[in-house]
Amino acid sequence: MLTPQLPSLDDIEGQAIPDGFPRVIDAHVHVFPDGIFKAVRRWFDENAWHIRYQLTTSGVFDFLLSRGVAHIVALQYAHAPGIAGQLNAYLADQCRQYPDRVTGLATIFPGEENAETILQDAFDAGLGGLKLHAHVQCFDINADDTGRLFDVCQSNRKPVVVHFGKEPKSPVYRCDPYAICSADKLARVLADFPTLTFCVPHLGFSETREYKALTEKYDNLWLDTTMALTDYFHIPERIDLNAYRPDRIMYGSDFPNIPYAWDRELKWLRDSRLDDDRLDKMLNKNAAEFFHLDA
Repeated sequence: MLTPQLPSLDDIEGQAIPDGFPRVIDAHVHVFPDGIFKAVRRWFDENAWHIRYQLTTSGVFDFLLSRGVAHIVALQYAHAPGIAGQLNAYLADQCRQYPDRVTGLATIFPGEENAETILQDAFDAGLGGLKLHAHVQCFDINADDTGRLFDVCQSNRKPVVVHFGKEPKSPVYRCDPYAICSADKLARVLADFPTLTFCVPHLGFSETREYKALTEKYDNLWLDTTMALTDYFHIPERIDLNAYRPDRIMYGSDFPNIPYAWDRELKWLRDSRLDDDRLDKMLNKNAAEFFHLDA
């Protein structure tokens, strides 16, 4: 759970991705216009941890690319109705400044007016998928209006990244993630949209076991590792990546909204003794397939 004044770790950061790594795609990077970025940082300072990297959108991209990350998937989310169109236009413009290096995902506030049109406009502008955040947006993933968004994604062959694990929750959210999020709810969507691909970040924390089982049952579900491998949150089940489907796990950092070194998770993977094929899939090939990138 997120609580005020969670620790900020003073761990040493590297200047590049670890030696010997394959091509690295970071599948989970956050960017916002400056005003919203500042509001996000204030929220984290008051309700979670101090964000270590205080950067602009271009600063985020330049930081990771200069350290050897080959491709970035940039995410944002509309916390209220009426702003998704502006956010999508902003991100599409930012991505055009980094051709072939950054893929941006659209945002939408589920249930807002003209949601399907706003989403289609974002895809037409070049954005490569949809990002939803159930904790912040407080939507019913099984509702008809959410399903219509998935219809738009499915018809455009665009993937969906949806924060749908129950943790990390916060008492200041306007809804209880434990009431609206569950692996069972997502299973209904996976069955209803068999040709639409979904990614659940954080390995589905706090239902890591349940989401692992879903990846074994549904070929249209991926997971990303964001913050789940850094020993920052207490995860009851030990994460054994060798026990997961090797073709369904992607690396993600949550940069820059993190309380520790940017490469903390990469170092964990370096020391995990995964074989080269599994590591290449996690760091590169799985994300390239999911987001339709050149491998």
